[in-house]
Amino acid sequence: MFIVLLRYVQPLEHVDALLGAHREFLARHYASGRFLLSGRKQPRTGGVILASSANQQELEALLAQDPFAEAGVAAYEVIPFQPTQYHPDIARLLESAIAAGTDVNP
Repeated sequence: MFIVLLRYVQPLEHVDALLGAHREFLARHYASGRFLLSGRKQPRTGGVILASSANQQELEALLAQDPFAEAGVAAYEVIPFQPTQYHPDIARLLESAIAAGTDVNP
């Protein structure tokens, strides 16, 4: 699993102009099972994505297709992590990640 931190590097009006396309990008990867959670940072300086991917290189290639990345309005930090504890309600998400072939050991 990976935590993806987005940091806006352009003014919010540039970010907002691409928000619809960015949301479509997110929706495609939710449908594929790659993205599990996402949302805005507070204050609104970027975003966070919890992602499931076979490896970091695959995820970075996928993130390069985000309209925010293509337009250069956001910088990305990808942090790999191994979940070791979780709330029981999150088990379904972890099971989906395992089925997708990621290295998750609940």
